[in-house]
Amino acid sequence: MIRTQIQLTEEQHKFLREKAAEYNVSMAELVRRGVNLLAQQQPKPDRAELIRRAKALAGIATDIDGATDVSINHDKYLAEIYAEVGGDGNDLD
Repeated sequence: MIRTQIQLTEEQHKFLREKAAEYNVSMAELVRRGVNLLAQQQPKPDRAELIRRAKALAGIATDIDGATDVSINHDKYLAEIYAEVGGDGNDLD
């Protein structure tokens, strides 16, 4: 193992000391466990991956009324809804 030195706030030190006592391990062991948890996390996807995922989802949902052309005729559908409620739709909130 490699010895290292870190600086903690008083609150962080107190918390770490209390948790170490609670789990009956050293503070260093808790830090190592925390590092291991971070290492196991999946990396955040980059922008290109997010765009790829969004494109994969595009078009898989359908309107609750069964319309499949909402992306094309959304203005028409909004106009119809606004006509039903009256006004320009700003009162839908």
